[in-house]
Amino acid sequence: MDVVEKVRKGERIGMEEAMALYDLDLYTLGKLADEKRRALHGKKSYFNINRHINPTNVCKDVCKFCAYSASRKNPNPYTMPVEEVVRIAKEAWDRGAKEVHIVSAHNPEAGLEWYLGMFKAVKEALPEIHVKALTAAEINFLAEEYGLTIDEVLDRMIENGVDSMPGGGAEIFDEGVRDYICKGKVSSQGWLEIHRKWHERGRKSNATMLFGHVEKREHRVDHMLRLRALQDETGGFNCFIPLVYQRENNYLKVEEFPTGQEILKTMAIARLVLDNIPNIKAYWVTSTINLALIAQEYGANDLDGTIERESINAAAGAQSAHGMPLEEFVHLIKDSGFIPVERDSLYNELKVW
Repeated sequence: MDVVEKVRKGERIGMEEAMALYDLDLYTLGKLADEKRRALHGKKSYFNINRHINPTNVCKDVCKFCAYSASRKNPNPYTMPVEEVVRIAKEAWDRGAKEVHIVSAHNPEAGLEWYLGMFKAVKEALPEIHVKALTAAEINFLAEEYGLTIDEVLDRMIENGVDSMPGGGAEIFDEGVRDYICKGKVSSQGWLEIHRKWHERGRKSNATMLFGHVEKREHRVDHMLRLRALQDETGGFNCFIPLVYQRENNYLKVEEFPTGQEILKTMAIARLVLDNIPNIKAYWVTSTINLALIAQEYGANDLDGTIERESINAAAGAQSAHGMPLEEFVHLIKDSGFIPVERDSLYNELKVW
């Protein structure tokens, strides 16, 4: 049985079949992924009204792909007072944001109470806002820096108002690639274990994959298969987000960047491999809004959100520093032939536009 037939029959595919999908022409692969997407979501494209807050860029780690942390490439360190984070969250709430997405650097000077107190202060000021915060890499850093177990950090996050976890810090799970691009950061096994423990607490999270740098196709598929295995165990992932590597202002010397076709193929294969993760997000910040909209025809069914402001990817060249107006977002989705659906952070539908 060939891989196309296997996919159409709804049978689970492994490493060899997933690699064979990359050899299909873009049209055939896109059609397969779109069939799966339509079966799950019809023509709906999801987004939320959210605000990204990146409270500090001071980081003890030196990841080669990062242009955000305060370093020789970005010599302007900052750490926001908690009051400023609360003010930003309030202003975003007043403009209709339902979620604050709070991720930043591994700042050894800020203190554990700064991290946790920030979430508590936001939640006290805005009890109904959804706080999505702390990547597995940040959690691992806090546990190591302050002599806590992972369980203790997770429990304190919940006590202080964190509702769900973002998927950052996953990068690529292959240990060799990981060692090269982000040595010293949370291990691949550590990342998966942190999300497992979070899911065991009845909480949801997302999962990412950074691609288009020094990894190979088989590393991407391996990454997806590891996520699929954990999802079989816990069912805790809402969404998978393939992040396109941003090339500016960092130390990862990449000569060849992925073509639009390669990006779309990876999105499509993610939809076909990850048969147990309901949503695939084409994060417009890293792929551009135009390619993210095209990706809706290649298996993706989500675009993230309005964002308002974003600093981490913008520092490496993404066009996301000031987010996107809601009206424009909705208009672009409609123009692409999809139905804009505003969702909450856990994918409950709030409004069909």
